[in-house]
Amino acid sequence: MGDKTALIFGSIAYPDWHFLAPLRGRDLVVLCADGGIRCAAQAGFSPDFYIGDGDSGGSAQGLPAILLPAEKDLTDLQAACEAAFDQGASNLILTACTGGRQDHHLANLQLLETLAKRGVRARILDPWNEITYFSAGTCQVPRGGYRYFSLLPITRTLEGLTINGAKYPLENATARRGDSLTVSNEVTAASATITLRQGACWLIRSEPLAL
Repeated sequence: MGDKTALIFGSIAYPDWHFLAPLRGRDLVVLCADGGIRCAAQAGFSPDFYIGDGDSGGSAQGLPAILLPAEKDLTDLQAACEAAFDQGASNLILTACTGGRQDHHLANLQLLETLAKRGVRARILDPWNEITYFSAGTCQVPRGGYRYFSLLPITRTLEGLTINGAKYPLENATARRGDSLTVSNEVTAASATITLRQGACWLIRSEPLAL
């Protein structure tokens, strides 16, 4: 993989695409998973590649394409991620892939873990949230952009969880899957620092602030 950034559109249409405005004009590879071809057009992006089986109403429209059978062992979105790897991308931005069918929604959240374990930086963006995968280590959550951040455990527990620079700090705490201890925190410093000794979670920043 190289250091390119890929913007990958799923098939979920959103009422507004302003949240992608910071990406316009950037050097991106734009891939569309099936009906994502329509979403890219609505969002004002010119696709570079089409990947799909056509069951969401998409078509290649003359683009370079990977045409998939309707019956297969991976979703169109995951196939688009694989195509992004082939284009040298190691930083993936997935959009138009939350909401709608909840099986696909949850599968796309799980896809973040699969990508992280391959050494890929990936995040999901929609009009309301930015979602990333975070496992044992340290990360920074910047102030600005979003009002809240939450940690939703994927593993049974998050062990040795410390949060500094936030409205609700924690020190060497344990967060359990199914509990709401780490929902709706707020950054109070220039950035919040999260340290996790063991476990994995989704880090969700939500309620975007005005651009």
